[in-house]
This record gives sequence, C-alpha cells and structure tokens, in this order.
Amino acid sequence: MKIGLAGTVSVGKTTLAKALGELEQFKDHVIQTERSKYLRDLGIPLNTDSTLRGQFIFLAERSTELLQDNIITDRTIWDVCAFTLSAKSILDWEKRDFVTAAMNLKQYYDYVVYVSPEGVEIEDNGVRETDTTYRGKIDVAIQMLLNEYTPTNLITVKGSTEERIATIISNIK
Repeated sequence: MKIGLAGTVSVGKTTLAKALGELEQFKDHVIQTERSKYLRDLGIPLNTDSTLRGQFIFLAERSTELLQDNIITDRTIWDVCAFTLSAKSILDWEKRDFVTAAMNLKQYYDYVVYVSPEGVEIEDNGVRETDTTYRGKIDVAIQMLLNEYTPTNLITVKGSTEERIATIISNIK
C-alpha cells in the first residue's frame, strides 16, 4: 500500500509518518521522511527560491518512492506541484506543463492524506520557510490541486497526531 501525506510546511507530516510507521498495521512499510536539509546542502534551492530543475529533482524523489510496494511518505506530487506553482523563478507555462506531467503519477497512490494546518504552529527547523503567508499560499495551492487532480482515495486529517491516526485507520480499507 502506498500512502502519501500532503500538506503545507510545518503541519506535522513527518511526525505523522513516523507515528504511523510504529503501528503494527504498517510494520511492512518503508517510512520516507523529509530530505530538505540534505537537498539544500547539495545546493538545490528550496521553498520560495525553488527552480524548475530543483522541482524536477523533488518530483523524481516522489516517483522513486512510488516504485516501493509499501511506503508511507511525508511528501506527495501534490506538494511538489504546489511549490512549483508558488515559485517565483518558474515561468507560468513551465508550471502548467510540470503539473500536467506530474499528475500522471497520481494513480500510483493508494491513499493520499491531506494534513490540515488548522491549529498547528510553524516550527523553525532551520530549513523550512516560516512565513505564515507563504505557508497559507502553499496550503491553498495543495487544496486546489487536490480538487482538480483528486486522488483515488483522499483522507483529510486535523487535530492531534492521535486524532489524525484514528481518522486514517478508520478510512483505510
């Protein structure tokens, strides 16, 4: 089973992925979490400075994850596309073509979990963007993309990690 967690910055996707990985139900799953610091240290621009080449690297990561049989990942193609749409240096036609190409991968997710930022404060991990306006912009873009390119099984979660897990478990067949 392939489960992707989609959401804006600092909403607890990594925490949720790790918590799911501790459950007996997901013991066979690879838990793939944040690689932003590693990529930044390679010189790949992140967040508002993202470039088309950088976004293709992020998309390649998501594509590689989808080759796994059982995975829970704290990033999805919807996240990558939202950051692409919000990038200042990427031209509009490049954004459109990128999203069109990326969304060909949506069929490979068994479940996509949208993690709401409602009630969650931004944590500064030294890598992610901490601007609340930018965070909101990414969230709006993710929601727009999830509406336009709806995954086969979409679960929306909010609240504590325990509440989020309960919602996911009750929705997975």
